[in-house]
Amino acid sequence: MNPFIPGLTLCSHFYSEAVRPILEDAFPGLAYSAALIGSGSEVLGFDDAMSTDHHWGPRVQLFLGEDDDQRLAEAIHTALANRLPYTFRGYSTNFSEPDPTDNGVQILTVLQSGPVNHRVSVSTVRGFVQDYLGYDISTPLTPAEWLTFPQQKLRTLTAGAVYHDGIGLDAVREQFAWYPRDVWLYLLAAGWARIGQEDHLMGRAGLVGDELGSALIGSRLVRDVMRLAFAMERQYAPYPKWFGTAFSRLACAPELTPHLLAAQTAATWQGRERHLIPAYEALARMHNRLGLTDPLPETTISFFGRPFQVIALHGFGDALLAQISDPEVRTIASRRPIGNIDLISDNTDLLEGTDWRPVLRQLWEK
Repeated sequence: MNPFIPGLTLCSHFYSEAVRPILEDAFPGLAYSAALIGSGSEVLGFDDAMSTDHHWGPRVQLFLGEDDDQRLAEAIHTALANRLPYTFRGYSTNFSEPDPTDNGVQILTVLQSGPVNHRVSVSTVRGFVQDYLGYDISTPLTPAEWLTFPQQKLRTLTAGAVYHDGIGLDAVREQFAWYPRDVWLYLLAAGWARIGQEDHLMGRAGLVGDELGSALIGSRLVRDVMRLAFAMERQYAPYPKWFGTAFSRLACAPELTPHLLAAQTAATWQGRERHLIPAYEALARMHNRLGLTDPLPETTISFFGRPFQVIALHGFGDALLAQISDPEVRTIASRRPIGNIDLISDNTDLLEGTDWRPVLRQLWEK
């Protein structure tokens, strides 16, 4: 078995040692960018040996100008197919055809002769973003656009690596680096709203003996705390497989993780609440350190005299919404704060299917 090489590293060497020399020889002076962005655990830097069993291997994405893409894309693909080595750093450069029974998965397949079925894609930046986000980069980035981009896709668009940038790929990626300020304020407010809608319900369910229901609400609260922490640290949250891994790399993780784990495993609602309280209070301190609003209380209070400790009742969401100045975002914020697509659904087909975005935008445009 080959020693594991992280995909970003492998593909960096693959580009510089195998792909670039062919491009320089066959297409001298070509203006292009080369990168590894978009889908794939290796783009996030979270791949391991198990990741190598599907869609993983020596690959790179080439981005051309519109005219060059039309004239040269096929020729570049063919040149690479005929001239790439059959193996690179011990890994085959040849991939199987997409498996129609397994979501189009391709795996490394040893080849002894003939053209390589490589995964060096050729496209334009505009075409890639259109396919990946369902967004045309020649049009304005409106609040409704931002709120219908899944964070897992924004993270993989802005993560990864650019190995060569001859046509301004990094400048396009920079546009998606983080939300505009007022959209961010709205999302922070929506995150607090979600916590406020359920922090008292966990105890209420437990009080009538429904520990299963209480535990389910507790788990939802743990996820909402984590989501809000991502937003406060200006980090897009990845898809579920790597949600906890990415959370562990946040600055707040050493403080929050022990409390959240204990809340997840507590057997009673009182135990869950006992561990969620310090997590809530840590979020309040994080909020105040951001300096986005006047300081707000950092300790929990009882929920209207009931025996449940809550934090959002202090008005974090309202204080954030009051700071919004963008008219479009203010219109959105005048309605109940549903947040973005990630806060209204975790359905994979909805998040991944760009064809849903025109319909979803109506939630924030009307």
